[in-house]
Amino acid sequence: MSVADAKQALRALLEDRLITSEQDGFAAARQVWNPAVTTRPAMIARCADTRDVGGVVRIAGDHGLPLSVRAGGHDWAGRALRKGGIVLDLTPMRAVTIDGATKTASVQGGAIADDLIGAATPYGMVAATGVVGGVGLAGLTLAGGYGALIGRCGLAADNLLGAEVVLADGTTVVAGPEGDADLWWALRGGGGNFGVVTALRFRLHEVPSLLAGILMFPASEGRAVLNGYAEIVAEARDDLTVMTGFLPGPQGPLAFLCPFWSSSDLAAGDRVITRLRTLGHAVVDQVRPMPYGGALRMFDASMTPGAHYLLRSRSLAAVEPGAADVLVAAAREMGPYSTLIVNHFHGAASRVDPSATAFAQRRPHHPVEVIASWLPEDSPDRHRAWADGVETALTPLALPGGYPNLLGPHEDARARDSFGPNLERLLALKRRYDPDLLFSAIPALTDTNADNAIPSRTDTSVDK
Repeated sequence: MSVADAKQALRALLEDRLITSEQDGFAAARQVWNPAVTTRPAMIARCADTRDVGGVVRIAGDHGLPLSVRAGGHDWAGRALRKGGIVLDLTPMRAVTIDGATKTASVQGGAIADDLIGAATPYGMVAATGVVGGVGLAGLTLAGGYGALIGRCGLAADNLLGAEVVLADGTTVVAGPEGDADLWWALRGGGGNFGVVTALRFRLHEVPSLLAGILMFPASEGRAVLNGYAEIVAEARDDLTVMTGFLPGPQGPLAFLCPFWSSSDLAAGDRVITRLRTLGHAVVDQVRPMPYGGALRMFDASMTPGAHYLLRSRSLAAVEPGAADVLVAAAREMGPYSTLIVNHFHGAASRVDPSATAFAQRRPHHPVEVIASWLPEDSPDRHRAWADGVETALTPLALPGGYPNLLGPHEDARARDSFGPNLERLLALKRRYDPDLLFSAIPALTDTNADNAIPSRTDTSVDK
């Protein structure tokens, strides 16, 4: 392994688009969404096109250097970076092309949700994305992609019609029903473990606007809010997706509900929102008709600039009273910048055959995000202890596995459990497309205790 030789080869390929650790500007270029991530790569290779990507992949393989891929860079654990490795940076590749006639969008691998929605909106269409506009589309989609339209349109992965992928040998293939169908299957839930996705093609949907917004209630009404949420979503139609939990407020945590009503029947939507409002005495009521792009900015205010983050998660079959007890108790102890979020998987996403894509968790469920957050000058210890404690309390109530995009870098066993009967096929495809284990992403197809293990080479650090 020769870092110096790899630098020389990459400099010849990329010229000033290679940023090495000794250069001015490296610290800024290395920064990802979560400032708690301290992983220091050797160099950052900013790619302008698929040819660049293929060259960087070949050089990393030839010189035996760890390779990571950065698109949105929004992963909380910072797996876009690997210690001493090459960061293949797709952030310059964010172009979006809309085909109004076929209701499809083609996006480059570095595009974020805001890029796609901004381009699709003039056509009166939207895409199934997450609920934060700054999240990269590739990373979201390849692991599944929960979002506001999950009940009506399915996961982001369910709307992936095809992808351009650079494989471990630097060659480019097209994954799709009329291209490489096995790779297309693996990409829809199997993560970025099979190659670098340089372009994606998505199905678009006609959703002129949403009835959406955040309702906030005193924390003392949290149990009533959670119990009411459980009752309402149990009978919710596909057009309604609701998030709940606790957000930081100026004088302590507040219980919240965040409905997304995507039907054009606004009268029916108003009836649902009225029912949600009656679950407590709202101190904040921001629910109103809004464009889909506006819904992707609703949670921006709950994120503190410069704060450090750590995430734990468990998925629940239902938010039953025992789980509500855990969440209410956790809210009493959470720090002033921390958050508890309960998501809702249902509707169209739950009706896909579990074997149709790599994403196998198709029964209705509720992923819980336990997001510890603190300022840089604060010690992370108590915040980590809080998050670990909440996860431990939820574990006896939880489903096996989890949503791999929310799992930590050392939770490979849980990631593997999430694939259920799809795991063996995924492992076989990993060996076919990446026999030398160049790619390690979310979820990592690794488990050093398994008989059929593919050993992990990932090295990321969060506040260590």
